[in-house]
Amino acid sequence: MKQLLLTGLLLTTLLAAEKPQTPNTLTDKEKKDGWKLLFDGKSTSGWRGAYKDKFPEKGWNVEDGTLTIQKSNGSESESFGDIVTNDEYSDFDLMFEFKLTEGANSGVKYFVVENYPKPKGSAFGLEFQVLDDDKHPDAKLGRNGNRTVGSLYDLIPASGKKANPIGEWNTGRVVSKGKHVEHWLNGKKVVEYERGSEAFREAVAMSKYKAPEYNANGRFGEAAKGHILLQDHGDRVSYRNIKIKTL
Repeated sequence: MKQLLLTGLLLTTLLAAEKPQTPNTLTDKEKKDGWKLLFDGKSTSGWRGAYKDKFPEKGWNVEDGTLTIQKSNGSESESFGDIVTNDEYSDFDLMFEFKLTEGANSGVKYFVVENYPKPKGSAFGLEFQVLDDDKHPDAKLGRNGNRTVGSLYDLIPASGKKANPIGEWNTGRVVSKGKHVEHWLNGKKVVEYERGSEAFREAVAMSKYKAPEYNANGRFGEAAKGHILLQDHGDRVSYRNIKIKTL
């Protein structure tokens, strides 16, 4: 009887360990380690429109534990607008899940600074590209694939990546400590660089970010701190499990 009881307890423990974590929640260990939810799965608390003092009235919806930007006309940040965190961050570990629709484009930006005058398109910042590489034309632009999913947009291509099929969730991660930054996609590091380094500045000089407007308030991508941004690029893309830890 004692052996059966121990076996039953072991089986219960294993099943509990295998049970997936409820989306948009933190485990006790994550809380102890300093993680904070940026999206609670129920509201838009902690977010506002870029260059605005409140959340967009339409376009962004919270439903079934996901934060979704609706499809519009494919334009960059014009139909409903980007959203940014109320808070700014410098050294951080950011994790998020995203789900693409066919041919979709979006992005997660960091070190976003709302300098004026407001740019025509998206607010300036470094971008973890969120894209359907197979169906969106942006994947073939830029240099050496540096506009594909997981890449540092228009600067450094993601290498050795494996994105999940359209309609399935992917896990993105951005780790920034000092000048060192890493992009992770589905548990694998795909980009690594040093902000402000010679190599970084050379990449900027070969990108669209060399234009004067991107550097009018300091070198592009080298701000000391900034907001996290989710991009409206005119396509339907969903996000969940957005959480951050200050390092």
